Order: sequence, then C-alpha cells, then structure tokens
Amino acid sequence: MNRLEQRLLALKKGNRKALSLYVTAGFPHFEDTVPLIIEMSKHGADLIELGIPFSDPIADGPTIQASSEAALRNGVTLDKTLKMASEIRRSCDIPLILMGYSNPIYRFGLEKFLDACVTNGIDGTIIPDLSLEESDNYRSMAQKRNISSIYLAAPTTADDRMRRLDEVSTGFLYCVSITGVTGERKGLGPQVTEFLRRARKNVTKNPLLVGFGISTPDDAALIAKHCDGVVIGSALVNILKDSKGDKAFRKAVEFVAAMRSALDSGTH
Repeated sequence: MNRLEQRLLALKKGNRKALSLYVTAGFPHFEDTVPLIIEMSKHGADLIELGIPFSDPIADGPTIQASSEAALRNGVTLDKTLKMASEIRRSCDIPLILMGYSNPIYRFGLEKFLDACVTNGIDGTIIPDLSLEESDNYRSMAQKRNISSIYLAAPTTADDRMRRLDEVSTGFLYCVSITGVTGERKGLGPQVTEFLRRARKNVTKNPLLVGFGISTPDDAALIAKHCDGVVIGSALVNILKDSKGDKAFRKAVEFVAAMRSALDSGTH
C-alpha cells in the first residue's frame, strides 16, 4: 500500500472527504511550485496532482492549457517536474500524483519514467490519453513499482466499462463530472448527481474522486455528498494567474483552506 492508498483509507476511516489539488509544475513561476504545494499540504490538501506541462493537453480547457504553455516557457520539462516532486518529498509526505500525457512519458521511456517516479516519491499517475485497451504493459510495470494507475470515467462511460475501469484502477477512480474539458463552470447540474449515483453502483473497489468544473466551496460540499472526494484544478490555477507574487500564494492557500472547511462541514 503506497502513500496515496494509505491516505484515502485513513480519510475513509475518519469519515472525511479527500481534497485533491491540481498544480501545473512551474506555474506561474518555476520556483513557485514546491513551496506552494508544501504550504497547501499544511492547510487541508490531502493529495496533489502535479501537472506535467505539455503543448497539446487534450483533456484540459483554456485555463490549464495556458498554464501549461507558460510553464513550458519557464523551461519546465518532465525531468524537472520529477525533481520538483523530490524536493517536495523532502519536506512533506503528501501523496503526489503525476498528471500528464503519453507523448512526453513514452519519449522519456516507460521504464525510466516509472523508476524515476519511485526515486522521486511519486505515488500514482493519471494519463488521460492512455486508454484502457493500450495500457496493459504500462499498468503492469507501474504495479511492480507500487505506483497507482488512475483511470477516468465520464458520464458517457457505459456501466460495463466503468466496472472494468474500477477493476484495473489503483488508488481511486477519477470521475469526470461533465462531458468536456477541464474548467470552471457556473454550478453543476442534476446530471452530475445522476452520473455519480450510477458510478456508486458500478464502482465497488476504489474510492470515487470527482473533478472538472468544481469551482467553489459550495460546489465541493454538494458534490462530496455523492463521492469520496473532489479534485480542484482550474479554479486554483486561475487564482495563481490573476494575482501577483505573495498575494497569489496567500490567496491560493486561503482557497484551499476554504475548500477543506466546506468538505468537513458540508457547507460553505
């Protein structure tokens, strides 16, 4: 059992919801990522998705696409993202998940990449464009190294496929709340609740974490009633983009604390 699985099990035993935060490595500035994640871990973050910058992030909306482009301009690479993880690991034990696309990973080399994940303290990966049918080799190699392979299910995912995704996922199953790319939305419709009810019936092995479109503490509290935790990405990236210097850092940490409070109390 790795750090990710241990953290989710502890949250379940404590009847608490998981709060996962997505951070684009090296955004808004190269030197921001490590101290930001360490500070968020002190203010309620349970998991961190560390985004590997990529030029064609097909699952991501304009906000995260822009952050990825900025990070690439800042000189961030997969290797440097892994080194950031190592720096974070020296100071805290928060579970770290690398979120990225198959092109940079395969170019890096699968075995080399997964060995580097172990060396630098990574607990799991999310690779949105690596399909279930094409990932047997990757998943087997990751499992041997105790690296969780996290798959995504969407409202369009059929029940039998959802059961298969649950079977092969380790750590948690990532439920995409909407049919579309990442990004803030104004409220979440009743179709999200219906999707999560269906997911609950089909997913029996893994915790359910829900992402895409969760923007406010109210959103998080509402969604958390139907799952085991939430993933926040674009809303946090926008805070970092729209504020400057120490103000951005402070606002981001305050946002995380507000999300944590909403999840713990069930209200904003």
